[in-house]
Amino acid sequence: MAMIFMDFEKPLEALYEQLEKLREVGEKGEVDVSDMIRKLESKIQKKRKEIYAKLNGWQKVQLSRHPERPYTMYYVTTMCDKFIELHGDRCGGDDHAIVSGLATIEGQPLMIIGHQKGVNTKMRQYRNFGMANPEGYRKALRLMKMAERFGIPVVTLIDTPGAYPGLEAEQRGQAEAIARNLFEMAQLRVPILCYVIGEGASGGALGIGLGDKVFMLEYTWYSVISPESCSSILWHSWDYKEQAAEALKLDADHMLDFGLIDGIVREPFGGAHNGPEEMALTLQKHMMAELKKLIKQDPDERIVARIEKYSAMGQFRHLEPESKPVPKSKSRTK
Repeated sequence: MAMIFMDFEKPLEALYEQLEKLREVGEKGEVDVSDMIRKLESKIQKKRKEIYAKLNGWQKVQLSRHPERPYTMYYVTTMCDKFIELHGDRCGGDDHAIVSGLATIEGQPLMIIGHQKGVNTKMRQYRNFGMANPEGYRKALRLMKMAERFGIPVVTLIDTPGAYPGLEAEQRGQAEAIARNLFEMAQLRVPILCYVIGEGASGGALGIGLGDKVFMLEYTWYSVISPESCSSILWHSWDYKEQAAEALKLDADHMLDFGLIDGIVREPFGGAHNGPEEMALTLQKHMMAELKKLIKQDPDERIVARIEKYSAMGQFRHLEPESKPVPKSKSRTK
């Protein structure tokens, strides 16, 4: 299968083409090219390190959207011993952009909820490109409340370009559904772990993103708006999306510096799509280690800590009103 390269990876594309040709020669058995292959593979590794050592915000956004990047269902099928998908919000319908269900990992019962974009054109249309309708957020909340009743921890996997902005979604209460989820998740009595595994855009991400601990994979982004939308608002064009990405400071390193997330899960060299099985194993180990810490906490203490965590986010300062000089009274001349 042909590899897909991002714009900034174009220098690697030519090297991989050379490598493929050398391997074809080696398979035919005409010439021993094993030494040449090793040298070229070493050159590819060196070049990749150079490229990935200086990625900017926009390039990380591109990596988060890589079509071969693993999505929620890949992690579910790879990490879980068992998974039973549960459907519907018991109100309006079932949203295919959010998948959710009961699972067990290493014997630990979990309620897993995540965005699913789809792995090909037909599936992307079926999943609405990971953009959830109100039914999706209400389904997520229904299952969170179910998990609470049975004392099952909740894990959410965030990967969305945003909540669906269509007129019908707004008419069915998109904003209310997201706001209700935030209100309820703040008070949920079971542990909540959130992972941004791709794109984390706006309220679409927040609708399942309020947790005791929030982590981002290394090449993901988390922001109130996408670079393209930000560019179209500020410059009335998408041409400035790279500048917008830098200004938004939306990558994992900046989010950690701002105190908006609790940590970064490192990806395989070159991104999660270059080692999906390795990424799934890393995520599983990280998830189970964090859950063990959260499960030991008292529910009331955990809720207080959760609320205090979000209350402390952001920076502000009070501005004292400037004191204006009192005008001198003019004496009347007789």
